[in-house]
Amino acid sequence: MKRIILEKEAIHKGNLILVNKNYPIVTKDNQKFFTPIDINCTDILLESRAVIMLSKLMQALNCTDEIVPVSGYRTLQEQEKIYKDSIRENGVDFTSKFVALPNCSEHQTGLAIDLGENKPNIDFIRPDFPYTGICQRFREKSAQYGFIERYPKDKELITGIACEPWHFRYVGYPHSLIIQKNGITLEEYIDYTKKAPYEGRHLTIQSGTQSLEVCYIKASASSVTVVELPDDTYCQISGNNVDGFIMTLWR
Repeated sequence: MKRIILEKEAIHKGNLILVNKNYPIVTKDNQKFFTPIDINCTDILLESRAVIMLSKLMQALNCTDEIVPVSGYRTLQEQEKIYKDSIRENGVDFTSKFVALPNCSEHQTGLAIDLGENKPNIDFIRPDFPYTGICQRFREKSAQYGFIERYPKDKELITGIACEPWHFRYVGYPHSLIIQKNGITLEEYIDYTKKAPYEGRHLTIQSGTQSLEVCYIKASASSVTVVELPDDTYCQISGNNVDGFIMTLWR
């Protein structure tokens, strides 16, 4: 058996961290791990794995001329400016629906990307990304590459944000597929994983010839959480930014 030691601060790191007004960003800015999404958009950054998978998704759809990136990673200072500018220009009601509070924005994680249909005069706050054509094909295929539509319609009371068809979040596979198939939000998925504790029955997903398992590990009250796994087991672990970790196992 091998022992994996998870530091308490690791709760706030990883592809599956939940960031909203109830669970703000805790870890310090790690911009050095972010990269431009492509050579034509050097000012739009994402976490490196998200960049790779977004590129693969765009190539699979051959849509680089039809869909354009609008906003990726933002610093705290940039989010503060966007929020203040929106309050001044659009008012409190609009801003509370479409602009996250500073330190409560997924854009500060480097895991979120706003996309727009390629046309003149793209709105930075609300780019057009319809549920038709290439945009819908992107949306339907996104889960295969680890992305989810983060703020879907009729989930506003759960996410705290109005429907944003243009905002996609990288959570990684197979989590994106589970979220999409069940029609749930990241908030709901965090709770969903708790029904599959590490010591109990795991969520199981078949991917080709591989069997993947997902489970939840509650963080210990002490400074570290220790997990024991068989030596031949490969796993990935992400904090949930709430109270523990989500583990993905390859059998």
